Amino acid sequence: MPGTSFEKVTFRRPKESANASSKPIQAVLFEVEDRETIGGSAYGGQRAVCCTADLAKLGVCVEGEVIYRPSSITPNWPKVFSVAFNGDDEVATLRYRSIKVVKTGMYNLYFIHCDVNLKDLTVEGKTVWKNPTGYLPGRMAPLMNFCMFMSLAFVVLGIFWFSQYARFWREVLPLQNCITFVITLGMLEMALWYFDYAEFNESGIRPVGITVWAVTFGTIKRTVSRIIILMVSMGYGVVRPTLGGLTSKVIMLGGTFFSASEVLELVENVGAVSDLSGKARLFLVLPVAILDAFFILWIFTSLSATLNKLQARRMMVKLDIYRKFTNALAVAVIVSVGWICYELYFKSNDVYNEQWQNAWIIPAFWQVLSFSMLCVICVLWAPSQNSTRYAYSDDANEEFNKDDTNLTLIKPSPTPSKDFRSAAEARPVQGSNGASNGDLEEDKTE
Repeated sequence: MPGTSFEKVTFRRPKESANASSKPIQAVLFEVEDRETIGGSAYGGQRAVCCTADLAKLGVCVEGEVIYRPSSITPNWPKVFSVAFNGDDEVATLRYRSIKVVKTGMYNLYFIHCDVNLKDLTVEGKTVWKNPTGYLPGRMAPLMNFCMFMSLAFVVLGIFWFSQYARFWREVLPLQNCITFVITLGMLEMALWYFDYAEFNESGIRPVGITVWAVTFGTIKRTVSRIIILMVSMGYGVVRPTLGGLTSKVIMLGGTFFSASEVLELVENVGAVSDLSGKARLFLVLPVAILDAFFILWIFTSLSATLNKLQARRMMVKLDIYRKFTNALAVAVIVSVGWICYELYFKSNDVYNEQWQNAWIIPAFWQVLSFSMLCVICVLWAPSQNSTRYAYSDDANEEFNKDDTNLTLIKPSPTPSKDFRSAAEARPVQGSNGASNGDLEEDKTE
């Protein structure tokens, strides 16, 4: 049955507060659309959650308790349950309750007390929330099906790539091995996320082990993808055989990005699921955003240098591939910036998570964009019988023998040259000598 229940929810107060009388503790369950039914104010003053003496005089509430009024949308809501300490007891327990939810929406549960003597109150226990389809939170439920479809998409891409890889394995370049690694990581990541959501939906408990592995594989995939794009932009394997002195800098940047992303993803996905993003998350997002910006700046700077080098060497085939790659990357960056702006707008206008049904689109978009960019790279650098044509070579004219436009045809001159005429005139002189008659006959025969 969809709804929520309280299981062994207990409240504990310090010993020094046990002898003082206290007002009840209240559990308030309400749908976000009914948030205005919680709290009130006297004579248009400041809004308060707890009933004050002035409001109590008006007879609209009981002093020391939560102010609320019935919802005009859903009858018998919000739900308010009270529990109080008996005498000098240090512990109060909220008895087991099961609340049936019949209206789809985002529901909030608050434990509220209006007594200053309970300022050091602690609460522990478990609340169980269940949707019609399982325990997975409503804003996360669509992600399970999304991960299933993405897993199938990676399988299709993998079949294409590995078939090409098997056919032309003799022509495979180191860059193509890296792409194979990224595709494999993508398959594992999406499969692990699907199993993570499926287990969470079935049991109500998020499997920490699967979540950690899914996060780690995803972080490795994103890190390796950025490094590959950076290496391609630098012309690795195309106009330069190695990265030279830049190798340590690329590894350092990749390692730093992996560490920052791993911490952010673990904080966001491992442990309790919260719809409220804390300020601490901002300090984890900033390093990742800065490192991403540095990657983008370095990539486009390197691409510009590589394009100029290919243009100068007139390597037209490679230049065409790099131009397509640059255009795709530019489109991806523009779309990313636009989506970030939309994401900021979405979150700033959804303070109370009222648009929870569309919240899954935000993380799903980044997966789709990353997958699309991977598909572009796979198409441009797919293994083929001409793979080595795109590889680095010491021969500066490696492209000229491939291009018909660079071939120069040698045509015979319409007038004989001076050397040719002198050679022709010399033959009769030799032929007048009897000793040379055999040679002349041989020449005529030829």
